Amino acid sequence: MEFRLLGTVAIGTENGDVPLGPAKRRSLLAALLLRPNYALSVEQLTAALWDYEPPLHARGVIQGHVSKLRTLLAAAGAETYGVELITRSAGYVLRMPETLLDAYRFEELVTLAREQRAPADAVAMYQEALSLWQGPALADAYPSPPLQAAAHALEELRLASVEQLACRYARLGEHARAAAVLRAEAVAHPLRESLSAALMEALQRAGRRSEALDWFHRTRRLLADELGVDPGRELADAYAVALRGGEGEVVAEATAGDMASAATSTVQVSGPVTTTQAPSPATSMQAPSPAPAAVLRTSGPDLLPRAPRGFHGRVAELVALSRAAAGEAPVCLVTGPAGVGKTALVLHWAHHGRAGFPDGLLYADLRGFSDTGEPALIEVLREFLLALGVSQHRIPESANGAAALFRSFAADRQLLVVLDNARDSEQVRPLLPGGLRCVTVVTSRHRLPGLIVTDAARPVPVDVLGPEDGTALLAGVLGTERVLAEPVAARQLAELCGGLPLALRVAAARLAQRPGWSLGAMTAELSDETRRLSLLDVEDTGVRAALRLTLQQLPGQVSRQFAHLGRHPGTHVDRYAAAALAGTDPAAAEGALERLAVAHLVTETAPGRWTLHDLVRLYARGLDAGPDALKRVLDHYIATAIAAMAAAEPGNEDCFPLPEDFLPPAAVREFRDRSAAVAWYAAERDDLTLAVAAARTAGLHGRTWRIVLTLWPLIVWRVRDGWVPLLETGLEAARADADQHGESRVLNVLGWVLIEEGRVAEALTHLSVASALASRAGDPCAEANALIVLAMAQAALGGPDEAARGCERAVELARKAGDRTTERLALQHLARHQVDAGQWRPALDTATEALAADDRSGTADVPRMLLLMVKGEALLGLGDEAEGIRQLDLAAREAESSGYEDGEVRALAALLRVSADEGFRARYDAALGRLTARP
Repeated sequence: MEFRLLGTVAIGTENGDVPLGPAKRRSLLAALLLRPNYALSVEQLTAALWDYEPPLHARGVIQGHVSKLRTLLAAAGAETYGVELITRSAGYVLRMPETLLDAYRFEELVTLAREQRAPADAVAMYQEALSLWQGPALADAYPSPPLQAAAHALEELRLASVEQLACRYARLGEHARAAAVLRAEAVAHPLRESLSAALMEALQRAGRRSEALDWFHRTRRLLADELGVDPGRELADAYAVALRGGEGEVVAEATAGDMASAATSTVQVSGPVTTTQAPSPATSMQAPSPAPAAVLRTSGPDLLPRAPRGFHGRVAELVALSRAAAGEAPVCLVTGPAGVGKTALVLHWAHHGRAGFPDGLLYADLRGFSDTGEPALIEVLREFLLALGVSQHRIPESANGAAALFRSFAADRQLLVVLDNARDSEQVRPLLPGGLRCVTVVTSRHRLPGLIVTDAARPVPVDVLGPEDGTALLAGVLGTERVLAEPVAARQLAELCGGLPLALRVAAARLAQRPGWSLGAMTAELSDETRRLSLLDVEDTGVRAALRLTLQQLPGQVSRQFAHLGRHPGTHVDRYAAAALAGTDPAAAEGALERLAVAHLVTETAPGRWTLHDLVRLYARGLDAGPDALKRVLDHYIATAIAAMAAAEPGNEDCFPLPEDFLPPAAVREFRDRSAAVAWYAAERDDLTLAVAAARTAGLHGRTWRIVLTLWPLIVWRVRDGWVPLLETGLEAARADADQHGESRVLNVLGWVLIEEGRVAEALTHLSVASALASRAGDPCAEANALIVLAMAQAALGGPDEAARGCERAVELARKAGDRTTERLALQHLARHQVDAGQWRPALDTATEALAADDRSGTADVPRMLLLMVKGEALLGLGDEAEGIRQLDLAAREAESSGYEDGEVRALAALLRVSADEGFRARYDAALGRLTARP
């Protein structure tokens, strides 16, 4: 959830913006957002909503809008974000984490940008800050004087930030980019002399002196015409520099940043409805600005461990932590998996910001994930109190008494309290200082939702490093030259460590001990999954040790579920797959997955879909999960795919009998319709392919070819997606399983795909074998299907009559077996061959018969769409153009609505052969674009 003032006043959620209604309600919200967590009286709100004479019923109008806002916030789930609109005495307070407000985040980023010594870092932060603006501030709020004043203050800060951005570009020597950002604002604000002066300087340094001089004269005329004044000192100086051709630029560049920074720092967004000037929340309640430790030291105690060495990157996380540390008594919750660098991040941030906490920096390792046991609460409190100057004999013996004394001492102090490695919320709460100027930072491998609920903790998630930052971390330990000598190997090494800083540091430590060893050699060793985790251990430190300590904190059933996840052949699991792996039910599996997600052992990548980090997956594979976990999950995929086939292609016969040792899952996912089934196929395609590979490796041949065959509905819909290798694996498995039925079915699908790929001769060989196998096995349905696809190959080789006879034989076999679905399929292909041979009347009769035999007009049925195409083409051949176009258009629309791009393109291509309609052309181009862009 986010609240926006930089543009239109809005409340954004995952489902889009909340409909706020009339301008008065948006204005009321704006007034509350400009002073979050402060009580605004009805009189102050009235001044924000009306000019001069408010109506007599103003109080009632405000109450009505407040009531509606509460309803909208509740419907948007605001409470879970710590947002609440409450009544306070004679007014209202919008309680919320200020980091949810774009104006607050903007001011915080600007503050951080000013503090950056490296111009490139400042540029990145200014750009991020300015990207938050989506139009003029409070664009659709009522233009009352208080709101207009607030909007003007925000705009002033924005313009000052643009000038600062240009200044940092100039320090980088990118004067053309500086001129580009300044020109847009100078055009919009032609009377703002500072903008024009900065633009002139940027143009001059970019070698565009004449443009700089022209801009001065343009601005001078505007000032004279509009205001009747001459240019001020700043603009005149810029003109003088341009006239001299750049003389004195070095001095100007050296001082411009400091002058602009000083000017920017005086801009504050005032509360719009107060009678006295008040600074904005972002400037008055933020954590004190970090300063170099060598310049400013704290006078209070300092219990921080030493700053981490070789720290690199994490700019976004540092910004997020600074945002979270703003406001009254903030509690920042830094969470992430074991070894991701949470403690290093917090200590780096704390050391650089130590000057902002003059009353002291307290630190405690709560050892929530340690073999050595957790410290007693009274021990931590005693250490804190002694550091704050409390004599030993004054410290209460009880933990409750000591906690109360700690809160009392912290009440009027400006402290930073770092609580590292917390196990749960209960361990943290007694250690919260509570003073309004105190900042508490908690790190944990768990998400600690309880702390968010009770203490409005602000989450700062920490994820693994990207390849560039991972490579930079290696360079920080090994030296830049060693990494630059093998850049490809360094990047591969970072990727094999999964971006996990702990793993990267262990790998770097091994390399540092062996200076003659290449990064490529280390990469080659780590590529062996059976050795990777052991190579990422050094003494008592490493990935396995960190994961073991995380796992031992979890209940037994959750740990067992984690062990079984290591047997999953794919990359993602849902609750059904997890249940099958562990031999439990989906509800229990989902509960375990949620606990594992809280502990950062799995990640929920989409609703109901979880994945494991590569190194975590390797660790899970080494745990005991019993002998049947793989069989259970493979059988889960078979059972689920059978259910998906029934929904995707209702009425079709089962492709195969189940294996004799089939292990049925406790529950199978249900599919409400064809689209749900196809969506499941699309989401699970990669994991189904990996399941085939795992079954093959394990020698489970019967399951291998069965899983391949379960994919045929997706193969039908995406026939050109490179299925041949997978089908060849299925064919090899069916032959190893000595199952002629399975072999025939796989050969049939393989032959059809080869035809679609233009490999007709290969297809003919496979299909002839498929037909013979089915005939010997006495399987008329399989034989009919083989004859249908064989006919396609014969037609492609120029034998339409032979193809038609094969389809007629397939119709007879299907009727004899009582298989209406295969009969209709055979009729559909027969009609297609008749159309291709120019036999319009027989083709129309055959297509009409097939459609009448099984009317599926209410479903997205592929054979029905193809029959509609045949019928349309036959009607066109018979001279009935209007009805032929109608049938083809119907086929195209049904294909479009069902996502069958192949069929849509075919139907629209047929239409374009007889019609020049621009609508058909546009639809064809769009469908072809979707088809070619499909992954």
